[in-house]
Amino acid sequence: MDGHSILVVEDNPDDQVLAVRALKSASENSPVIVKEDGQEALDFLFGNDARQPCKDLDSLGLVLLDVKLPKVSGLEVLKGIRSSPLTNWLPVVMVTSSDEPADLLNAYRLGANSFITKSINYREFTEQMKLLARYWLFVNKVPKAGAVRSL
Repeated sequence: MDGHSILVVEDNPDDQVLAVRALKSASENSPVIVKEDGQEALDFLFGNDARQPCKDLDSLGLVLLDVKLPKVSGLEVLKGIRSSPLTNWLPVVMVTSSDEPADLLNAYRLGANSFITKSINYREFTEQMKLLARYWLFVNKVPKAGAVRSL
């Protein structure tokens, strides 16, 4: 699945830079798209009008989503992704510094595919991002959005 893009929704600029760097080293051919808050992510995926979805859904292979985001929380973004037949198939990994048991439980109840607590150690965080990219882009398989829409 190399070449599929990765949507990173993260408000911390340092974590954005580290995640993009690690993801690019794991998969050079996978574009990384960064959105800084939950509303930007929803607008990217669904457009300003829910009838005009993102034209790049077919190339999207993974969403890495922080729980604590400005404007719209990561859990609300996850709920939006899972509630739309255009995106409910997308792999979503919650990548967060939160260690709140309620966040973990709510993420899985809302349909998260995985929940990762960000390491504060640079090397460990980088390795986490590389492992995520390798698994979700090279091992896991997802349908194309066009195929999903035609079912």
